[in-house]
Amino acid sequence: MAAASPPANGTALLGIVSGRRVISPVILPGSWLGLLGGGQLGRMFCMAAQSLGYKVCVLDPGRDSPAGAVADDHIAAEYTDEHALAELARRCRAATTEFENVPAAALTFLARHCSVSPEAASVAIAQDRIAEKRFVVACGLAVAAHAEIERDVDLETLDPKLFPAILKSARLGYDGKGQQAVATVAEARAAWNTMGRLPCVL
Repeated sequence: MAAASPPANGTALLGIVSGRRVISPVILPGSWLGLLGGGQLGRMFCMAAQSLGYKVCVLDPGRDSPAGAVADDHIAAEYTDEHALAELARRCRAATTEFENVPAAALTFLARHCSVSPEAASVAIAQDRIAEKRFVVACGLAVAAHAEIERDVDLETLDPKLFPAILKSARLGYDGKGQQAVATVAEARAAWNTMGRLPCVL
């Protein structure tokens, strides 16, 4: 039997079974990996991947992003730019995101063309603190005492035992942004108004 030629797409050939090539989902060094996001975590991802022999293409709007500075290639475009996403998918065997606030729709688009992890549905949950807590509870796990603040009535029915507390925006808040310490219902109401009356978690 003639020796099988290695696959050309960066996957591992495990062997021949009944005349069929058995391909491992393992992505071999030398392959390109795609990364949405150009921050410090992305920079560390790039350097770790490169140390293992992979090449990394970063897609991020910033032209001077930390990850883009060390990546093998950098596509400077918005995460919603389908032409840029298609180019990333064309180049890469797999793609991921360095932070949870990349639009889940971007991951859905990429998943039609290459391997994506985490899945868009998981990221969509992680992007919203309310959805995240509801998901954890639905899984039968305990969460810390909290209250969802979406309407004025939610403030009127707050349990005093929750204070002192941190009021956090349900979406986009991180590293202290979109968060405020509150000690009373009055302070929580003032903070909620300051935050634009957006959905929050106390």
